[in-house]
Formats: sequence, structure tokens, C-alpha cells
Amino acid sequence: MIRKISGTLERVEPTAIELTLGDLVHEVLVPDMVRRQLQTKLGQRVSLFTLEYLEGNPTRGNLVPRLVGFLSEVEREFFELFCEVDGVGVRKALRAMIRPVGEVATAIEEQDAAGLSKLPGVGAATAERIIAKLRRKMPKFALLVARDDPAAAAAGSDVLSETFDVLRSLGHSEADARRLVDGLRESRRKVNDVQAALELIYRQTHGKG
Repeated sequence: MIRKISGTLERVEPTAIELTLGDLVHEVLVPDMVRRQLQTKLGQRVSLFTLEYLEGNPTRGNLVPRLVGFLSEVEREFFELFCEVDGVGVRKALRAMIRPVGEVATAIEEQDAAGLSKLPGVGAATAERIIAKLRRKMPKFALLVARDDPAAAAAGSDVLSETFDVLRSLGHSEADARRLVDGLRESRRKVNDVQAALELIYRQTHGKG
């Protein structure tokens, strides 16, 4: 299974991009939130975290392999969860994801069915199913914030997400872990890895004690 792909960005279309890898050109499906961040990078080398699925009718033997691309692993993880909701699936999720992951996750966590139902292809009934299935899994995704630099957003998103998971494994509640990571994010201190993030968090906490 292809989990990451890097190449020269040759074309950006409404629902897909084309990457050149040597003599091969790969089509990668992307949601609108990813497309917007890539459209200024034509001709540049980019890397996408991908998931692979088969599209078509298996009874007719016309299955076609497809790649879906994201700027970070945490975006891909969120998308996979979103696709697990009854009545969603990959194509509907691709169409729906026009807002950053952090915004959609916050709407799910806050049970904002009205807001979710405004996403393309997501009606009131689907919004309620999304909330019922995913609400308790959203805290770490709701930490993600949009930034001007897509590369920084991708790297920062993964570090924050991993830091949240580590704090939970250390015994912090979801609310406490989110509060600590929110404090780190709001401090605007640059962290390149989870260890550095934890050191800053505990230094700040100790300083307040």
C-alpha cells in the first residue's frame, strides 16, 4: 500500500492533482482543503501522505485503484475516520472536506450539526451520524489550526497531535491534555518534536505552580 508519495506538482484540478515521479505521472485525489494549499506550488516538489482504495463495482470486475493525498499524517487519520461513518465513504468525504480539519473536528466535538450539515453532501441526518460516531475521537484533531504556511501547518499539526496522545498515555484527561497543548500553541513557541513540546509544557506548568 502506498502511504506517502513525493514528486513534482504538474497540475492542479478541482478534485485531483498530478505528480511526476521520474517517467511516471500519478493522479492523486485531494479534498478542497488540500487543493487550496497546493495550487501555488506548481512545478515544485511536494510530498503527500496517502491512502489507497479501490473504486468501482467488484461484481463487474472494473475496480480501479485510487490514491487520496493529504499534507500531514493527522489529516489522513481524520479523513479515514470520517469515511467510516455510515453513508459517507471516500467520494463523499472528498467532496465534504472544504474546511480545515481543526474546524470540522471542533464542530463535531461541539455537536454542531447545523454547521456540519453545511458541508457539501452532508445533510442533517449524516451530520448527526458523524457526531454520534466521532465526537469522542475529536479532541486531538480539534487542536489543529490553519496557518499561512502549509508546510509548517502540516509539521505543527502532527507534533501537536502526537503530544496530545503522549499526554493521554501519561495519565492526563482529554480535557487536561487539550488545555496543555492549547497553551503551547497559543505561546507560539516553535517545537520540532514531541520531546521538545513536552519539555515546554511541563516547564510552563512548573513555572505557574
